[in-house]
Order: sequence, then structure tokens, then C-alpha cells
Amino acid sequence: MLPLFPSPWLSEEHQLLADAAARFFAERWVPHQAEWRAAGLMPRSAWRDAGAQGFLCAGMPEEYGGGGGDIGHEAVLALEQARANISGFGGPLHSVIVAPYLLHHGSEAQKRRWLPRMAQGELIGAIAMTEPGAGSDLQGVKTHARRDGEHYVLNGSKTFITNGQNANLIIVVCKTDPSQGAKGVSLLVVETEDEAGNPVPGFKRGRNLDKIGMHAQDTSELFFDDLRVPADNLLGQREGQGFFQLMQELPQERLLIALQAVGAMERGLAEALAYTKERKAFGKSIWEFQNTRFKLAEVQAQVIAARATVDAALVAHLKGELDAARAALLKAWTTDLACQMLDECLQLHGGYGYMLEYPIAELWADARVARIYGGTNEIMKELASRSM
Repeated sequence: MLPLFPSPWLSEEHQLLADAAARFFAERWVPHQAEWRAAGLMPRSAWRDAGAQGFLCAGMPEEYGGGGGDIGHEAVLALEQARANISGFGGPLHSVIVAPYLLHHGSEAQKRRWLPRMAQGELIGAIAMTEPGAGSDLQGVKTHARRDGEHYVLNGSKTFITNGQNANLIIVVCKTDPSQGAKGVSLLVVETEDEAGNPVPGFKRGRNLDKIGMHAQDTSELFFDDLRVPADNLLGQREGQGFFQLMQELPQERLLIALQAVGAMERGLAEALAYTKERKAFGKSIWEFQNTRFKLAEVQAQVIAARATVDAALVAHLKGELDAARAALLKAWTTDLACQMLDECLQLHGGYGYMLEYPIAELWADARVARIYGGTNEIMKELASRSM
């Protein structure tokens, strides 16, 4: 592969973390990938190992148990995880999406109660937005919470929830005032287990969903049936702030998805280069055919362009300048591009590209959902067009 242009945000400290993560993933987790894919999830012990290595909440302040880093630390972890082809670990969602909701919108007591345990891997985070009848339309959420004294009574169901089988700290998007539309949305933090580790009454996990890709990542249905949640678990000072909180955090979520797409593209290109230079056809390597070299040169150009664009967005985000419209376009473009170029790389593998024993097959299958989660790419383009 040709070298990428230097990332302006990448410091020596970021690179040291990236190198440590690459070694850890290769030595400790890659050997277990087949086992975890067959099980449909990674064990909670893997989360505790990640916490012990400092790979959880690396961007959270040290006073709350985090690594004291910035989004760059989270970025290198996401890139290295994608390059290692470990799609089953929901750590990026836990650290880059769930934890910031608590940091930015939680009370001091909430932050001190939950963030240190998230950094250790004792608590595993999830965010429950999507419902069977409400996907990208967050205003259509039906799950509702009714205030009853010092508790909320939560009822409803969620689906497609990443970390759904393992999570024991779930931010639930719900309506606290169904008559107010978006202004009636609140975020309620649900602790799914008591101090002994038993499920709390009123909470139930549904199926670990059978997906096209990302087989080692637990993606589940969740059910809330008169679940009593302490009123102190509401995020924010008052009800009705949920939609604003969601909109504030979504640009970082979409940047994360773009980073993961670029990491998968880099690994896919590396796999295609290695395979075509080794595989023989008609007495010579596949690489020696001009079509192969031209195709992979085009893919290399796409990887360079995508990485440079994501780098620019990351620099903007570090300055607090990444707006929702550009983040939406970035997410849509990189994930569309990843699917396109990984398909090209799979094609160059021939029949072996369709075999799950080859990493390119997993990369190809895993990439498809990124055009859907975090908001479908069609919704991303609609959002961006409103600011043009």
C-alpha cells in the first residue's frame, strides 16, 4: 500500500496507543474471533480486559476514571479495531457515544456513579433509540415513561440495540410527554441489574438478532414492562431535553462511523493486495494482470481521499467546529464508498472472496449495516441538503 498523508491530529501519544491496541487485538482477541462469532457475542471478560488496558473511555477525563485523552485517542482505537477486523466489540459505541451523553448531560453524581465503572468494563453501555415502528424518525418513538413519585414507570420496546445482550447500563430514548412531539422526548438511564447482578423486575432482553454481518456483536431486542427507574436517572435538569441532547451528540457518532469505515477500507485493500500477489492464474499472479493493478490503484486513491477527509473532520471536531450537516455527509459518503471498494476487493478474490474463512468476506458483510445505523444514508443526505 502507498503511505497515507500524515494525519495532522495524530500525536506521538496517539500513535503509542494505536500501536498498543494493534498488538493487543492481534495477540489477545483475533485468535478468539471464530469462537465469538459462533457465540454471537463477546464475553464480558473481554470488556474487563479492554478496561484494564485503558481502551475504554480513553477520551473521558481522569477524574471520572477515563484516560484523560481526546477524540483522537478514541479515533486510533476505532481505526485499529477496524483494521484488526474485530467488528464484534461494541467498545466504540460504549466509549464514544454512550459515555459522552453522561459526561455532557449528566449530573455530577451521575458521572461519578457510572463513568468510572464504564472505564473499567464493569458497566457496559448501550443506547436504545430504534423501535420496531420508529427507526431514523426519533420523534416517532412510542416508548414512554410516566412519573410516579421518586420513580419513572417505563414501558415500551426497542430493537437493533448494539451491546444488547451484554449491556447493563442503557440510555433509553422515551417520551415523558407524548403530547409534545420532539419536546416530549427524554433520556432515561436504565441500570438493568441489581447489586447482585440479577435482572431488575420489568426489564427483559429479547433475541440476540441473527444478522448478515457483525456476527460477534450482540444486537438485541429490549423490553420494558412497568420498569421502575429512579427519577434521579433522568439525564439533564428536567424532562423534554432528550431531542436536543441527541442532536448535540450525533455528529460525533457519525464521525466514529466514518472512522470505522476508513479502517475497514484500509484492511480490505491490504487483503486484496496480499491475495492478488500470491494467487496464480494462467501461469502468473493475479496482480500481474493490468485490470487488477488498475482496480487496486483506484481503491488506493479512494482510501487516501477518504482518510484525508475524515482527518479534516476530526481536526474540525477537536476545535468544536464539526457541524451536523457535514458529519451527516461524511458518514454517508464514507460508508457508501466502503461498501463499493470492499466489493471490488472481494471480486478480486474470486470464489474465495465468498468464503467466510477469508477476512474480505467478513469485511464486506460487516460494512453493509454502516449505511443504515447512525441514521440511514438517505436521511443523512436529507439532513445535509437542508443546510445547503
